[in-house]
Amino acid sequence: MKLFIGNVISVKMKQTAVVNVTRAWTHPIYHKTIKRTKKYLVHDPQSLAVVGDVVRFAPAKPFSKRKHFILREVVSHHQLTQPVEANL
Repeated sequence: MKLFIGNVISVKMKQTAVVNVTRAWTHPIYHKTIKRTKKYLVHDPQSLAVVGDVVRFAPAKPFSKRKHFILREVVSHHQLTQPVEANL
């Protein structure tokens, strides 16, 4: 079973996270590094992921037409860069 690691870019759907996976490889003839990204719909039953998290997920039985992966773990949580201030 192949595990994927990617960044969560959206959690607007119920029990679903959209994860962006970037892969890089060297072209066999031109020896140029090529980057490609792909978005995966990942089933998140406990809604643990938030936008910006790095997550690990694996293939699973189909949950819907486009959702065929399940969240295994949150590798690292997203940290806020600036504190949120309330306007009073």
